[in-house]
Amino acid sequence: MVDNAGARQKIGKRLGQRIAEQRKALGWTQDQLAEQVGVDTETVSRFERGVAVPSVLTLDKLANVLNTSVSSLLSEASPSPSDQALRISAWLDRLPSEDGVFVVAQIKALCDHLHQQRGNAPLKSKAKGKSSPK
Repeated sequence: MVDNAGARQKIGKRLGQRIAEQRKALGWTQDQLAEQVGVDTETVSRFERGVAVPSVLTLDKLANVLNTSVSSLLSEASPSPSDQALRISAWLDRLPSEDGVFVVAQIKALCDHLHQQRGNAPLKSKAKGKSSPK
């Protein structure tokens, strides 16, 4: 027999962590998220603590407001580069293009630094021939 209560609690905790992470990445308070979603602040708090699980419709609204997907909110944290790139891309989408260019340059510089710290040559950009947005 499947332990539905245990599975629900585990999913609720994971979902709550993702909601909180995305909210904080946007620099929002629980009050601000609650206002955007159309729920009260206590409801957001309960979602983030995993005490309550949003309905499918509320989950869809949360994902849209947080500039992410429902699947991202439900998934476990992934260390894969493509998943990390999607998160970074969502953050960049909220910035003016000149700020995005700056952030990408900083990420590359940091990656080069870390790569060299491990005794490797600097990374080469894969985006050859692309001009940066102005």
